[in-house]
Amino acid sequence: MHTWKEVTHRAQRGNPAPDRRVEKTEAQWLELLTPDQFRVTRLAGTERAFSSEMCGLFEPGIYQCACCGTRLFDASHKFESHSGWPSFTQPLQDNVVDYHNDGSHGMVRIEATCATCDAHLGHVFPDGPAPTGLRYCINALALEKAVD
Repeated sequence: MHTWKEVTHRAQRGNPAPDRRVEKTEAQWLELLTPDQFRVTRLAGTERAFSSEMCGLFEPGIYQCACCGTRLFDASHKFESHSGWPSFTQPLQDNVVDYHNDGSHGMVRIEATCATCDAHLGHVFPDGPAPTGLRYCINALALEKAVD
């Protein structure tokens, strides 16, 4: 289970290696993703707050990266943050989300990316509920429900 101390440490000193890597050209990503998914995941964009019904969905299941299919979050760790984006308390595994310092837009934040394909997922904040105290504020366009 990650803590804020672990998240900031990884953002400063590096992340563990993922189980696999997926790398594609920009043209390949453009063919695979919708224009909005490309803007969010490949160009580090953000969807409008409350623009996805995924915020209010709390069905059991696994959420995976919309770009590469890496399983990222379990719905049992999802919570209502009232932030306008789907929020989770922890990733599914230790090495599926990478952390990076992000000083864009005049803010100091920790960016969360898919460790497998470098897709921008969103940001992590230290204001979540127990047990981790973390809030993974994730763009719904970066996620899809895994189908078993």
